[in-house]
Amino acid sequence: MTTINCDMGEAFGLYRMGDDEALMPLVSVANVACGFHASDFNHMRNTVRLARQHHVKVGAHPSLPDLQGFGRREMKMSRDELANCIIYQVGALKGFLEAEDMVLNHIKPHGALYGMAARSEAVAQGICDAADIFKTPLMGLIGTQHEIVYSARGHRFIAEYYADLEYDDDGSLIITREHKAVDPSEAASRCLRAIAEGKTRSIHGRDVPVRADSICVHSDTPNAVEVARAVRDAVMDRRP
Repeated sequence: MTTINCDMGEAFGLYRMGDDEALMPLVSVANVACGFHASDFNHMRNTVRLARQHHVKVGAHPSLPDLQGFGRREMKMSRDELANCIIYQVGALKGFLEAEDMVLNHIKPHGALYGMAARSEAVAQGICDAADIFKTPLMGLIGTQHEIVYSARGHRFIAEYYADLEYDDDGSLIITREHKAVDPSEAASRCLRAIAEGKTRSIHGRDVPVRADSICVHSDTPNAVEVARAVRDAVMDRRP
Protein backbone atom coordinates (compact mmCIF):
# COMPACT_ATOMS: atom_id res chain seq x y z
CA MET A 1 0.00 0.00 0.00
CA THR A 2 1.44 3.35 -1.05
CA THR A 3 1.99 5.81 1.79
CA ILE A 4 2.20 9.60 1.59
CA ASN A 5 5.20 11.17 3.27
CA CYS A 6 6.04 14.81 3.90
CA ASP A 7 9.29 16.62 4.68
CA MET A 8 8.26 18.83 7.57
CA GLY A 9 9.12 20.31 10.96
CA GLU A 10 11.24 22.87 9.09
CA ALA A 11 10.59 25.99 11.16
CA PHE A 12 13.44 27.54 13.15
CA GLY A 13 13.04 29.73 16.20
CA LEU A 14 10.46 32.38 15.30
CA TYR A 15 10.73 31.62 11.56
CA ARG A 16 8.02 29.50 9.99
CA MET A 17 8.23 27.18 6.99
CA GLY A 18 5.20 25.26 5.79
CA ASP A 19 1.81 24.59 7.38
CA ASP A 20 2.50 21.46 9.42
CA GLU A 21 -0.79 21.66 11.30
CA ALA A 22 -2.78 21.47 8.06
CA LEU A 23 -0.48 18.93 6.39
CA MET A 24 -0.13 16.38 9.19
CA PRO A 25 -3.73 15.03 8.93
CA LEU A 26 -3.23 14.49 5.18
CA VAL A 27 -0.12 12.26 5.36
CA SER A 28 0.82 8.93 6.85
CA VAL A 29 4.56 9.49 7.35
CA ALA A 30 6.48 12.59 8.47
CA ASN A 31 10.16 13.16 7.67
CA VAL A 32 11.20 15.46 10.50
CA ALA A 33 14.05 17.93 10.11
CA CYS A 34 16.79 17.34 12.68
CA GLY A 35 18.33 20.78 13.13
CA PHE A 36 21.05 20.94 10.48
CA HIS A 37 19.02 22.38 7.58
CA ALA A 38 16.02 23.53 9.61
CA SER A 39 14.25 23.05 12.95
CA ASP A 40 15.55 23.19 16.51
CA PHE A 41 14.90 21.33 19.76
CA ASN A 42 11.52 22.96 20.41
CA HIS A 43 10.22 22.45 16.87
CA MET A 44 11.46 18.85 16.81
CA ARG A 45 9.54 18.06 20.00
CA ASN A 46 6.42 19.87 18.79
CA THR A 47 6.47 18.15 15.40
CA VAL A 48 6.78 14.73 17.03
CA ARG A 49 3.85 15.57 19.31
CA LEU A 50 1.78 16.70 16.33
CA ALA A 51 2.56 13.45 14.51
CA ARG A 52 1.56 11.39 17.53
CA GLN A 53 -1.72 13.32 17.77
CA HIS A 54 -2.58 12.37 14.16
CA HIS A 55 -1.17 8.81 14.32
CA VAL A 56 1.51 9.64 11.76
CA LYS A 57 4.76 7.65 11.67
CA VAL A 58 7.97 9.64 12.05
CA GLY A 59 11.31 9.26 10.29
CA ALA A 60 14.49 11.32 10.56
CA HIS A 61 15.35 13.81 7.82
CA PRO A 62 19.05 14.53 8.41
CA SER A 63 20.98 17.03 6.30
CA LEU A 64 24.40 18.35 5.55
CA PRO A 65 25.26 21.07 8.10
CA ASP A 66 23.87 23.93 6.01
CA LEU A 67 21.27 25.90 7.95
CA GLN A 68 21.63 29.05 5.83
CA GLY A 69 21.30 27.13 2.56
CA PHE A 70 18.48 24.93 3.84
CA GLY A 71 20.61 21.84 3.20
CA ARG A 72 20.40 22.31 -0.55
CA ARG A 73 24.07 23.09 -1.18
CA GLU A 74 26.57 20.27 -1.68
CA MET A 75 29.72 19.91 0.40
CA LYS A 76 32.53 17.39 0.72
CA MET A 77 32.74 15.21 3.81
CA SER A 78 34.61 12.00 4.54
CA ARG A 79 32.56 8.85 4.99
CA ASP A 80 33.22 8.75 8.75
CA GLU A 81 32.43 12.43 9.19
CA LEU A 82 29.19 12.07 7.24
CA ALA A 83 28.12 9.04 9.27
CA ASN A 84 28.80 10.93 12.51
CA CYS A 85 26.87 13.94 11.19
CA ILE A 86 23.84 11.73 10.55
CA ILE A 87 24.11 9.78 13.81
CA TYR A 88 24.15 13.07 15.72
CA GLN A 89 20.92 14.28 14.07
CA VAL A 90 19.01 11.01 14.12
CA GLY A 91 20.00 10.43 17.74
CA ALA A 92 18.49 13.78 18.70
CA LEU A 93 15.18 13.00 16.98
CA LYS A 94 15.12 9.50 18.47
CA GLY A 95 15.34 11.08 21.93
CA PHE A 96 12.26 13.20 21.26
CA LEU A 97 10.44 10.17 19.83
CA GLU A 98 11.17 8.15 22.95
CA ALA A 99 9.99 11.07 25.10
CA GLU A 100 6.64 10.83 23.27
CA ASP A 101 6.54 7.02 23.37
CA MET A 102 7.08 6.71 19.62
CA VAL A 103 9.56 4.74 17.52
CA LEU A 104 11.85 5.82 14.70
CA ASN A 105 10.24 4.63 11.47
CA HIS A 106 12.98 5.32 8.90
CA ILE A 107 15.78 7.62 7.78
CA LYS A 108 15.54 9.82 4.70
CA PRO A 109 18.45 12.13 3.79
CA HIS A 110 17.49 15.70 2.94
CA GLY A 111 18.16 17.92 -0.07
CA ALA A 112 21.69 17.97 -1.43
CA LEU A 113 22.64 14.95 0.69
CA TYR A 114 19.81 12.97 -0.90
CA GLY A 115 21.03 13.90 -4.38
CA MET A 116 24.66 13.12 -3.55
CA ALA A 117 23.75 9.70 -2.15
CA ALA A 118 21.83 8.90 -5.33
CA ARG A 119 25.01 9.39 -7.39
CA SER A 120 27.83 8.47 -5.02
CA GLU A 121 28.42 5.00 -3.59
CA ALA A 122 30.69 6.48 -0.89
CA VAL A 123 27.99 8.89 0.31
CA ALA A 124 25.37 6.13 0.29
CA GLN A 125 27.74 3.92 2.29
CA GLY A 126 28.18 6.69 4.87
CA ILE A 127 24.43 6.94 5.25
CA CYS A 128 24.23 3.18 5.75
CA ASP A 129 26.96 3.36 8.39
CA ALA A 130 24.64 5.61 10.38
CA ALA A 131 21.53 3.56 9.60
CA ASP A 132 23.31 0.46 10.95
CA ILE A 133 23.18 2.07 14.39
CA PHE A 134 19.43 2.66 14.33
CA LYS A 135 18.40 -0.41 12.29
CA THR A 136 15.70 1.37 10.34
CA PRO A 137 14.63 1.39 6.67
CA LEU A 138 15.94 4.02 4.26
CA MET A 139 13.98 6.03 1.70
CA GLY A 140 15.36 6.76 -1.77
CA LEU A 141 15.04 6.50 -5.54
CA ILE A 142 15.09 3.33 -7.63
CA GLY A 143 17.90 2.87 -10.13
CA THR A 144 20.34 4.93 -8.04
CA GLN A 145 22.98 4.24 -5.40
CA HIS A 146 20.15 4.53 -2.86
CA GLU A 147 18.65 1.28 -4.05
CA ILE A 148 21.93 -0.45 -4.86
CA VAL A 149 23.82 0.31 -1.65
CA TYR A 150 20.99 0.35 0.88
CA SER A 151 19.69 -3.02 -0.31
CA ALA A 152 23.16 -4.57 -0.47
CA ARG A 153 23.80 -3.46 3.09
CA GLY A 154 20.64 -5.20 4.30
CA HIS A 155 18.46 -2.15 4.91
CA ARG A 156 14.83 -2.21 3.82
CA PHE A 157 14.57 0.17 0.89
CA ILE A 158 11.46 2.33 0.53
CA ALA A 159 11.19 3.68 -3.01
CA GLU A 160 9.86 7.23 -3.27
CA TYR A 161 8.02 9.13 -5.94
CA TYR A 162 7.91 12.94 -5.76
CA ALA A 163 4.58 14.63 -6.37
CA ASP A 164 5.98 18.15 -6.52
CA LEU A 165 9.40 17.86 -8.20
CA GLU A 166 10.52 17.27 -11.79
CA TYR A 167 12.54 14.32 -13.07
CA ASP A 168 15.44 14.55 -15.51
CA ASP A 169 15.74 12.37 -18.60
CA ASP A 170 17.98 9.88 -16.78
CA GLY A 171 15.37 9.37 -14.06
CA SER A 172 17.21 11.50 -11.51
CA LEU A 173 15.40 14.02 -9.36
CA ILE A 174 15.84 17.72 -10.08
CA ILE A 175 16.55 19.24 -6.66
CA THR A 176 15.98 23.00 -6.62
CA ARG A 177 16.90 25.55 -3.94
CA GLU A 178 13.30 26.79 -3.81
CA HIS A 179 10.15 24.90 -4.71
CA LYS A 180 7.45 26.32 -6.96
CA ALA A 181 3.72 25.70 -6.72
CA VAL A 182 2.46 22.78 -8.80
CA ASP A 183 -0.98 21.95 -10.15
CA PRO A 184 -2.61 19.63 -7.57
CA SER A 185 -4.69 17.65 -10.07
CA GLU A 186 -1.70 17.15 -12.37
CA ALA A 187 0.44 16.06 -9.42
CA ALA A 188 -2.24 13.55 -8.40
CA SER A 189 -2.45 12.17 -11.95
CA ARG A 190 1.33 11.75 -12.11
CA CYS A 191 1.26 9.89 -8.81
CA LEU A 192 -1.44 7.51 -10.01
CA ARG A 193 0.56 6.77 -13.15
CA ALA A 194 3.68 6.16 -11.09
CA ILE A 195 1.77 3.63 -8.98
CA ALA A 196 -0.05 1.92 -11.85
CA GLU A 197 2.61 1.97 -14.58
CA GLY A 198 5.90 2.61 -12.79
CA LYS A 199 6.60 5.54 -15.11
CA THR A 200 6.69 9.33 -15.05
CA ARG A 201 7.26 12.00 -17.69
CA SER A 202 10.65 13.72 -17.48
CA ILE A 203 11.16 17.45 -17.84
CA HIS A 204 11.90 16.93 -21.57
CA GLY A 205 9.02 14.55 -22.23
CA ARG A 206 10.65 11.15 -21.82
CA ASP A 207 9.05 8.31 -19.87
CA VAL A 208 11.41 7.23 -17.09
CA PRO A 209 10.98 4.34 -14.62
CA VAL A 210 9.91 5.10 -11.06
CA ARG A 211 8.43 3.24 -8.10
CA ALA A 212 6.05 4.65 -5.54
CA ASP A 213 6.18 2.68 -2.31
CA SER A 214 5.71 6.14 -0.81
CA ILE A 215 4.81 9.50 -2.37
CA CYS A 216 6.57 12.63 -1.11
CA VAL A 217 5.15 16.12 -0.77
CA HIS A 218 7.36 18.97 0.51
CA SER A 219 5.97 21.24 3.19
CA ASP A 220 7.80 24.21 1.62
CA THR A 221 6.01 23.84 -1.71
CA PRO A 222 3.82 26.99 -1.76
CA ASN A 223 0.55 25.07 -2.20
CA ALA A 224 1.65 21.94 -0.34
CA VAL A 225 -1.66 21.48 1.50
CA GLU A 226 -3.65 21.45 -1.73
CA VAL A 227 -1.18 19.08 -3.37
CA ALA A 228 -1.19 16.70 -0.41
CA ARG A 229 -4.98 16.67 -0.29
CA ALA A 230 -5.29 15.96 -4.02
CA VAL A 231 -2.72 13.18 -3.88
CA ARG A 232 -4.26 11.63 -0.77
CA ASP A 233 -7.74 11.66 -2.26
CA ALA A 234 -6.51 10.12 -5.52
CA VAL A 235 -4.55 7.38 -3.78
CA MET A 236 -7.42 6.60 -1.37
CA ASP A 237 -9.93 6.41 -4.24
CA ARG A 238 -7.67 3.89 -5.94
CA ARG A 239 -7.65 1.50 -2.98
CA PRO A 240 -10.14 -1.43 -2.98
